[in-house]
Amino acid sequence: MEHLRQLQARYLRAREKRWFRWSADAVLFLLILAGISAWQTRTHLSGVPAPPVTLATLDGKTLSLDSLKGKPVLVAFWAPWCGVCKTESQNVSWTQRLVGDRAHVVSIVSSYDDLGSVQAYVRDRGVDYPVLLGDDALVRGQFRVDAFPTVYFLDADGRIKRSAVGYTTTVGLLTRLLF
Repeated sequence: MEHLRQLQARYLRAREKRWFRWSADAVLFLLILAGISAWQTRTHLSGVPAPPVTLATLDGKTLSLDSLKGKPVLVAFWAPWCGVCKTESQNVSWTQRLVGDRAHVVSIVSSYDDLGSVQAYVRDRGVDYPVLLGDDALVRGQFRVDAFPTVYFLDADGRIKRSAVGYTTTVGLLTRLLF
């Protein structure tokens, strides 16, 4: 009988240690995730007005970021050769559908060789949000984009609220855009 009690006590101590290790691992994981999220959402332009740019669209018209004031705006920067951009483009499309008339969703393409590569990307990915044709000087100079994809979130007054660098989920895009 004593032997069973000792085994049971040993089992309970081991179980407590296991839960402690799992809890410590979970806390460490959440801290790492929070650190990555903080790094992803850093911006040097937070709180400043978005640069007043007017760019051509794929259909030859022009669109000004200033014309989108009055609603929050998601501006996704991407390049046709960017693999992560290809994955994230579906999330941007879903965000466009989910926000409807409550916000604007646009993208600015950069670092492309020719217009055909952009058109092929849009066709193959089923992009259903406006695509503006940017260039490296605009993207790197005025918006300080160093990596693709980068997403800027503007408030209704056209001020940059935050940004995200790298892959962002649909939920991440929605919460940063609307809150």
